[in-house]
Amino acid sequence: MSDEITVVAILKTKAGCEDAVAKAMAACVPASRAEATNRQYVPNRDLDDPQTLIFIERWASRQALADHMETPHFKQLTAALEGLLETPLQVHILQPIA
Repeated sequence: MSDEITVVAILKTKAGCEDAVAKAMAACVPASRAEATNRQYVPNRDLDDPQTLIFIERWASRQALADHMETPHFKQLTAALEGLLETPLQVHILQPIA
């Protein structure tokens, strides 16, 4: 089995903060995609709930994700999100079962 993982990160914004969160997410994309262990890094907006924004990510391993979370661009993202989320960030780390 491969060490590759898929990450689904769900951000539930406070009302009126959707655009600020989307902008912060978009700012993190170029540097994240440039990381050697990144396979996919796509921010999405839930069409049925505009306050829900979701990252779909693929990383070479859990360690690659841990390394990503220590980068300056990820730390800048988390700082930019302070006060803008209604609920804490939800992160689901997935691996195929078949």
